[in-house]
Amino acid sequence: MRLVYNRALDARSTAWATESKSISYLQTSAMLTAWKKQDDLEFLNEVSSVPLQQTLRHLQTAFSNFFSKRAKYPTFKKKRNGGSAEFSSSAFRWRDGQLFLAKCSEPLQIRWSRQIPEGCAPSTVTVSLSPAGRWHVSLLVEDHTIQQLPPVESCIGVDLGLKSLLITSEGEAITNPRGFNQHRKRLARAQKALARKQKGSRNRQRARERVARIHARITDSRRDHLHKLTTRLVKENQLIAVEDLCIKGMLRSKRYSRSIKASWYGRTLVKVDRFFPSSKTCSTCGHVME
Repeated sequence: MRLVYNRALDARSTAWATESKSISYLQTSAMLTAWKKQDDLEFLNEVSSVPLQQTLRHLQTAFSNFFSKRAKYPTFKKKRNGGSAEFSSSAFRWRDGQLFLAKCSEPLQIRWSRQIPEGCAPSTVTVSLSPAGRWHVSLLVEDHTIQQLPPVESCIGVDLGLKSLLITSEGEAITNPRGFNQHRKRLARAQKALARKQKGSRNRQRARERVARIHARITDSRRDHLHKLTTRLVKENQLIAVEDLCIKGMLRSKRYSRSIKASWYGRTLVKVDRFFPSSKTCSTCGHVME
């Protein structure tokens, strides 16, 4: 998938730089058909054409976002960053709780993190490889068993903190998850070891994978902590109000960037204007300090 993406990106970039010519998705699809006939790219016929076409669609989306000024110019994918392949419903079979990808006679050996609800079937399957060398399978499912939580009367305001992860309007201060300092120390040692390795060597590759695995553990810990926290807030409150802070600007500070990582969802989510003087307003009488 990475090879097809990079070849198509190179063809589109070269055509524009040399001839000021724009290449469409359909033209890159025709290029893919020609690439499969080349001797050095004959192995592309061994995989399903669906994820290859999806790769070209993703590249088209990347260009659309660039021209709409929603993203930067697409960049080439690197092998060390892993990759992913997306399979639509025509490129896999779901049978008796087992997943068969196109051109594979045996089902994937998957250790499920959760079971698909009975009566539901996936519509899209994404197989991805992380930089830490871990394989993941994501299934897109329309779950008809989801029910809304019973209504409650309580509402809560949430303020992202610097020393604390967040502070609620009820005065509860949620501290940052413990154990990250230990991970960061191991990460620092692993990064120093990586810097000492010779570029292009096998030892450097092993050291890079070791750094990626530590990053994966930190990400998993943060995601698990935030998921449990947000689930509790959603179950206990009907309305959640958060301040619309300029998180990107705050993340530029090296001192606080590790403390401001959160994703919120709720029954009813209200964003308070970032210019509202919440820090200067008394929570009891409403007086605004100068």
